[in-house]
Amino acid sequence: MGVSFDLFGTLVAAERPATPATAVGAELEARGVTVPDDWQDAYGELHHDLPPGRELSLVDHVAGALESRGVVADHEVSRAAVIAAFDASVEVRPGARAAVATARERGPVAVCSNCSVPGLVERTLEQTGLEAAGFDAVVSSVDCGWRKPAPEIFAVTAERLGVSVADLVHVGDDPQADGGIEDVGGTALVLATADGGPGNRTSTGRSERDTVTLEAVPDRLERVVEGQT
Repeated sequence: MGVSFDLFGTLVAAERPATPATAVGAELEARGVTVPDDWQDAYGELHHDLPPGRELSLVDHVAGALESRGVVADHEVSRAAVIAAFDASVEVRPGARAAVATARERGPVAVCSNCSVPGLVERTLEQTGLEAAGFDAVVSSVDCGWRKPAPEIFAVTAERLGVSVADLVHVGDDPQADGGIEDVGGTALVLATADGGPGNRTSTGRSERDTVTLEAVPDRLERVVEGQT
């Protein structure tokens, strides 16, 4: 059995810009880039035609938004601006370290995270000290090119752990994105909020399943091993 954990909202709580377009725009201006007057509109538009489930680096999205208004910025400048805009405080959620430690006792462990900011997953693991947990694989959507619930990102995670997708247990807070593991035969453990519901209701399609608190994940993993899910 392999276990993968979502990162943001599951293992860590992270502050995010209230208005990403404003945050990115400010960082671009700080680096000498001329930000269009209608930047909010440009940022909110689609500039790349991608198939369903595909991930696009936020750096490429920002470049497309600028170019749509006739502004060409150096790629590394745009990358630095995006990274700075999402460089915020982050803390490990209660129960996260114990959950990862228990999972490691049962087999290989990975992080499987939707994140369009290059390097943010790795920096977050380093910043919080979670990298010391010794994850066997770190899979981010920006690196593998697919966003949960696309089956491809779970397949990549399972492959890097050396297990079949059917033997992968994925822990996350989003019933739609993280619950996608069930569509390819794996097991989902969806975290509950304080009111007992799924942590992030992006869809009602998978919201009726049983949920689990992060502190209860170790016990639930034992039940999965025993075939009592």
